[in-house]
This record gives sequence, structure tokens and C-alpha cells, in this order.
Amino acid sequence: MAVDVLTFGCRLNAYESEVIKREAKVAGLEELAGGAVVINTCAVTGEAVRQARQAIRKARRENPDARIIVTGCAAQTEPGTFDAMDEVDLVLGNEEKLKAHNYRALPDFGVNQFEKVRVNDIMEVRETASHMVESIEGRARAFVQVQNGCDHRCTFCIIPYGRGNSRSVPMGAVVDQVRQLVGNGYGEVVLTGVDLTSFGADLPGSPRLGRLVATILREVPELRRLRLSSIDSIEADEDLMRALAEEERLMPHLHLSLQHGDDMILKRMKRRHLRADAIEFCERVRALRPDAVFGADIIAGFPTETEAMFGNSLKIVEECGLTHLHVFPFSPREGTPAARMPQLDRALVKERAARLRAVGDVAYARHLASLDGTRQRILIERPGLGRTEGFTLAALEGAMPGDIVEVRITGHDGERLTAVAVTQEAA
Repeated sequence: MAVDVLTFGCRLNAYESEVIKREAKVAGLEELAGGAVVINTCAVTGEAVRQARQAIRKARRENPDARIIVTGCAAQTEPGTFDAMDEVDLVLGNEEKLKAHNYRALPDFGVNQFEKVRVNDIMEVRETASHMVESIEGRARAFVQVQNGCDHRCTFCIIPYGRGNSRSVPMGAVVDQVRQLVGNGYGEVVLTGVDLTSFGADLPGSPRLGRLVATILREVPELRRLRLSSIDSIEADEDLMRALAEEERLMPHLHLSLQHGDDMILKRMKRRHLRADAIEFCERVRALRPDAVFGADIIAGFPTETEAMFGNSLKIVEECGLTHLHVFPFSPREGTPAARMPQLDRALVKERAARLRAVGDVAYARHLASLDGTRQRILIERPGLGRTEGFTLAALEGAMPGDIVEVRITGHDGERLTAVAVTQEAA
């Protein structure tokens, strides 16, 4: 029977789920009579953990004879939560989930001492191996992990305790992975990691992200589109800025780990930038790349946030020219300093998150309208839908997933662009 993998959270988890599928197959989970379900969890918010628990219960109801395996960041940070669930057969940490032999810890395989929880100290992990993935199921773009973990300790964030300290994949292994994926028909590759712009600090010679980008584009000339996942703008190096200015194949969409628009809150978050730094970065990128599009993660309702402080988050949407917002109502995570700070009323937190999303909706609608009548190149992700180089969703009839199509934008419906094809480049 097939192994089902349910993925929550970030692009890195999506990438690792492909590794999980392969390793679970190597371990022989497909041979289990009742099948297996692996839930790859996220821990970024309390809501993410709640959703994982809900998915586990649903998986058990729908698959009464299957083995339920829980892994990912939530399993790493709070293994006891899932150990206590009767529905769960095995809990694996973030490092353990990537190795086939750990899946054979299920009693079905005759292990002498069955341990329901296999979660080791993630802080002891010093290297991140390149896990060669030939394809990403159901996707027209492929993700490549180049970095894992984080050395920073933002006061709200539990993820370093789920991912460990920062460690990078060697550049040669990254280039090999990109080359293989392009050879398998992928027109776009996304570089991903927990703290992407810290790439290379632990490698010989300390190469930066910009050097990796330039190397990929030089060594894999047949790669049509290279995209970055979330970046920390304060860590953007000069080679990366040069690549944005000169390399058309590097996509002009940058998703910023912004988190807030007020300097005092940024300090209390223990972020390394101030609002002026973020605004200056966006202005500089636009000067180098006029078609640049910015998204951002922003937290609403952080402890001690006043109305005036929140107002600075509302204003920075326009000051940075943000168009794609990921808004998070603050969620206290046990074990983080922010969880011990004076908390805001939950209703106020939700209300501010709704207001911030509304401002983001207006900005996104303005962005859609600005593209009316322009020509864009879109990568078709699924029948009838694709994304521009600026990562804006567009509707187009007749193209196949994987095709890159030059289109003329004819309008929008508030959520996506509508387009007609001008030329088409098959995958």
C-alpha cells in the first residue's frame, strides 16, 4: 500500500516530505497491510500544532488499520504531546525522519526494543546533507534545500529548537541537485531553508547566498527560473544584490522576514533590523530591479504592542510597497521569551490581524490593477493557473503544467490576474 504524507508549514517541509516518501519506501512501509500515514508537522504557531493534532485524529478515523507516524518541527519541540496520543504509533524528530532505518522502529518490523519516540537533540546536529530529490509530486516548480536551522534567537520563535543551529549544504551538492531537477523537466527551482540568507557561514571559505545564486545560474544555463524563498533583508550580500540587478533568470519576487513595522517591537522581538533598514532595502532593490515585488511575514498583537506601534506595521505595508502579506496573529510558544512577556487580549490580537490583512488585501488589489495591459511570463502550475515572475497568480486557459507562457494581462478578479497567451515555451 502507498505511504501517505501530510505536510504542514513551510517550503522546506514540502521538500523534506519528498525525502520522507523515498525513505519510507526504502524502509518497507508500503509493505504494511494497513498502510502508513506520515504527518510532517509545523510548530511556528500554536494553531499549527492544533491542526496537526486534528489531522492525526482524522487520519486514524479514516485509516483504522494504518500506522500513524508523526514528525516535523512540532514533533521535535514537543514530542510528549504526540507520544500521549493513542492514535500515534511512532514519533520521529526532524533529523530522524530523513533516515529509512528509523521508520523500521515500528513493531511490525520486529525491532527488539520498540521506542515510540525517536527524537534526539537537534542542537547536536552539525551538518545538513544533500538529499537528492528527483521530483516534487504535484508541483511545476521544485524546491532545493540549501540550508537548515537558525543561529538567531528571536524572542517569539520556537523554530531553532525544532531545526537546530544553522548549517549549509555544500555548493557543489546544491548545483548537482538543481541540474538533476532541470534535467527532469522543471523550469523553476526555489532555493529554500530556515534562514536562507545565512547560507554558507559554516562552509569552507564562507560563501554567501549571492555567490551560490551566481554559481547555479552559471553552471546550469538551461535553468529558466531561479527563485528565493523567505529572506532576511539585513543579511543580503552584495553578490545577491548584483544578481538581482543583472540576472533576469533570478525572479524579482522577494519574501521578507519582516515581522513588524515598529522599532521598539522589533527590538523586543530581538530582530536585527529596524523599520528604516527594511524600507531602505526595498528602495534599493527597486532601483536595481524596477519590476521587484515584495511579500512579507508580519506578526500582529505581539506582547506590549500599543495601537501606535501596530499603526507602524500598517504604514510599513505602503512604505515598503508590500503586495503579498503573510499575517500571523501572535501565538505564545512555551519556552520562548515572548511567552513570558505581558500578553494582549486574544480578541484584540485577532482584530489587529484582521485589520492588517485588510490593508494587505488593498495593497494586493492595487498591485493586480497595476499589471493590467502588461506582458508577463507565467509558469503554469496546474491547468488554467500559473504565476508570474513576480509570483502573482494568473488564470490562463489551454496551457499545460510546466509550460512557461508569455501573456498579456487583460484584467483581474481581485484574487488573480486574467491573461491571454502571446507565445508559449513548452516544458
